Amino acid sequence: MELPPGHFPAARAAAAALGYLRYRRGGPGRGLQLRELRRARRQDIDDEGHKYYLELELEDVLDKDSTVSCTAEVLYHLGSRTSAPDVQVTVHGELRSTQEADKEFYNWIRSLEKELVAENIPDSHGNIPPELEPIHLLAWVASGYVIWQNSTENTKFHLAQVQHVKQVKRSDEDLQFDFVVLLHEMVSQRCTLPWNVASHFPHSKGIPKCCSLSSKQLICLNLCSSSSLTLSCPIVSKGRIFP
Repeated sequence: MELPPGHFPAARAAAAALGYLRYRRGGPGRGLQLRELRRARRQDIDDEGHKYYLELELEDVLDKDSTVSCTAEVLYHLGSRTSAPDVQVTVHGELRSTQEADKEFYNWIRSLEKELVAENIPDSHGNIPPELEPIHLLAWVASGYVIWQNSTENTKFHLAQVQHVKQVKRSDEDLQFDFVVLLHEMVSQRCTLPWNVASHFPHSKGIPKCCSLSSKQLICLNLCSSSSLTLSCPIVSKGRIFP
């Protein structure tokens, strides 16, 4: 069934797909956001659920002149409140390389005399200091996973604020941050409980790790990477925001 792009369930499926893609392809040097939902249709699959087929246009908040098209499939399992939707996303075209930006971010963090500590990103006026934009984008990556895992046909989450972030002191050259993030659910117009998210980024090539902890649930993520700061190829366990 063809759906108008402004159809609310289609927009919610697009938000779930965007959260998944931010988690898979985001980082301190890339911030993907939805520019346009071009086309949407829904298939009702007997004894399985509702599947949405989407055509999206995305932009990078760090380079809004550069856009990329993608297609996504989002399957919500029938009657399930505990299973994350199955999401498949195909990017058509090349995303901007973040290698230099990631290296610049790493070197800046390593140059600080004290471990980074910050609160309220953005502030009450919606402002983000330029030097903290990469930290905010890292929070997009972690919250993207939480959004994907907790999305249903009746929810639409987005990251409202990084309430607190603290760099963890380490004896090696790796980077580690502890976040407290707050998500906003657009349909019910309520905020979820804060989520504590720990992100670990090895300096050398290897397997970055990110762990997300709420007051009720623990989520552990293993993120395979071809470079030290690029997040991709997740192997994840599941968690929910609402019981």
